[in-house]
Order: sequence, then structure tokens, then C-alpha cells
Amino acid sequence: MRYAGAPERRAELERLVADGGYISSADVAQRLGVSEMTVRRDLRLLEEEGVLRRVAGGATIASAGVPFERRDAVGAAEKRAIARLAAVEAQGAEVVALDAGTTVAAVAPLLQGCTIVTHSLPVIETLAREPEPRLIAAGGHYQPDTRCFAGPIAEEALQGVRCDVALLSATAVGLGGLWGTNVLDAAIKRLLARQSARVVLLADAGKLGKTSVVRIAALDAVDLLITDARADRDVLAGLEAAGIAVRIAE
Repeated sequence: MRYAGAPERRAELERLVADGGYISSADVAQRLGVSEMTVRRDLRLLEEEGVLRRVAGGATIASAGVPFERRDAVGAAEKRAIARLAAVEAQGAEVVALDAGTTVAAVAPLLQGCTIVTHSLPVIETLAREPEPRLIAAGGHYQPDTRCFAGPIAEEALQGVRCDVALLSATAVGLGGLWGTNVLDAAIKRLLARQSARVVLLADAGKLGKTSVVRIAALDAVDLLITDARADRDVLAGLEAAGIAVRIAE
């Protein structure tokens, strides 16, 4: 279908990115019957309006989450407790994957005797200061809202790594699955889950029983949930009934 009028075309771009979380400039140019240059110009204007955020090759939804530094300060005591228990769960693993969550980042300095695979800049910065870094880092398109690297380059790098345990995070967790706010970061989380023998989800009580804008995966991607003592017992019961083991960090 051809969208010759700029307002109509931009409204369609806004709808597409809202529906799918991400759009490819080349794909939507063909779909709308216009040039990629026209699409890129439209995306730039929509970004200026705060509707979306341009990334390599297209655009994703404007960040709906709290900035990384603010997320790091929310529920700090509970996150530290979750991180400690997660480090215990990862004991004995030779290769551990860490995603870009703030709670997951707190686990990095607690892990001993293993190689860590990550796309998280805070984790990379933490481990790079060690005398003998145990680190496999994936670069790619930098995501300021999650302080991580993502996109096709990062995905290609991680596809060649097999992990014993993946410690993952999510913006929201419910019976409908795991949810986030960044479509490129969500793709990395799914890849790390597939590449790992065991998946441990770290999610404080405030994230349970909720949804967000980008679906990361179904619940069957998770083996164990670690949360804190504030978690709603009915929500936990529903997750356990769905087949997820639950541990409470005290």
C-alpha cells in the first residue's frame, strides 16, 4: 500500500512500531511504497517528537522504562539480597551469562571461578577492573536506556557461546510471560536463554504480576525465579503452578 501523504505515513509508522516494538527501515519502505530515505526522514521527525527511538537499521519504541541509574536505586536492599542468592545459585557453573538488568549487574562481583558472558556495560566495567578478568563481552549497537550493547552484531557474537546458567532480568513478569521495554535488549535476553542450560530470572516483587510493552519470552523459558519477601503470595502461587520454581531472598 502506498502512503503518499506525510501525516498518514508517519501515523502508520507510529502504529507499526507500537504494535511490534521495532521496525526495519527497509521493510517499512517497501511496505509503504516509499524510499528508505523518506522513511529515515520520517523516523527522525518522530524521534524528535518522542514517539520512537531510532536504532541501527530502523526504530524501536521510545524508552518506557526508568533510566538505568534510577532503576539501580529502587529497592536497593531487596536487589542486593536477590543478587546474593543468585550468586549462590550460580555456584559450580563454568560459564554464566549476565544480561543488562541492574540486579543482575550486582551479581557480577559476587561470582567466583567462572567465565562471565555479557552485553552489559556496567558488568563489563566491573569485571575489567579485576586483575584476571573472566569475561566474554559482546559489542554492538549501544542502548543508553539499558546501558548495554544489542542488535545483530551482539547477537552474532553471543550465538557462538554456550552457557551453564543465564541470570536474566525483566521489567515485568506475569502469567503471560516476561516483559521489557527495549526490543533489541529483549532479543538478547531470548538468545541468552536459548544458549543456556538453565535460566534464573531475577525480579523484585514490584515487577511481578505485571506486563510491559515488549514481550521477551513465555514463562517456560525460565527454570527458577528469585524474588524478595514482599512478593504477593497469590502471584507466586500462579507462577509455581505454571512450572517455575521460586526462591525468596531474605
